[in-house]
Amino acid sequence: MRRFLRKGVVFTLLFAGVVTPASADPLIMFLLGVARDMVEAHANRTRSAPVPEFTPDMTRVYPGTLVEPEHLQRLINDSFLYLTDAQRKEIFDSLNEALADPKNAAVRGVMIQYFVDKALTVRAAQIQLSELSWSEKERLAREFRKELATLSAEDKVQLGQLLHGGLLPVPTDLNQLLLAAFDAPR
Repeated sequence: MRRFLRKGVVFTLLFAGVVTPASADPLIMFLLGVARDMVEAHANRTRSAPVPEFTPDMTRVYPGTLVEPEHLQRLINDSFLYLTDAQRKEIFDSLNEALADPKNAAVRGVMIQYFVDKALTVRAAQIQLSELSWSEKERLAREFRKELATLSAEDKVQLGQLLHGGLLPVPTDLNQLLLAAFDAPR
């Protein structure tokens, strides 16, 4: 902080003309000239070409938010690749219906944020799992088989339905390994 303050004082004095150019280091004078030119160029550029501001079509967003249904549809399609098109459409329709419901107006933003967080978490997990080597995936399947012994019969049935339906958020090859471990004789 002290170093930054010292440099600021030097630059201020040089800009103010307290230090004469003859006594200042020529390199510093050159750098000051370049800095002044950069500041002037930036100031002229921002005046001549204003940056367009993003303004969503308010007729298409969910009330009280800036989120369009198309954004959620794209997020669903990008995050839940392991599901079929019909299953992704079902998720979107259900979410869209809940967000459009006036009863949910007070929690609409929280609902969207929660869903976005979960969708991105699923996508990140899928990416990590897809980057595992085959031997690492086989090791996971072996550990999965050991963990099956700790599940209740009801949980095993539900897990089997998820595996057979391809509904777990794992890459297809890992799902096949888990399914083989699940269906193997115990």
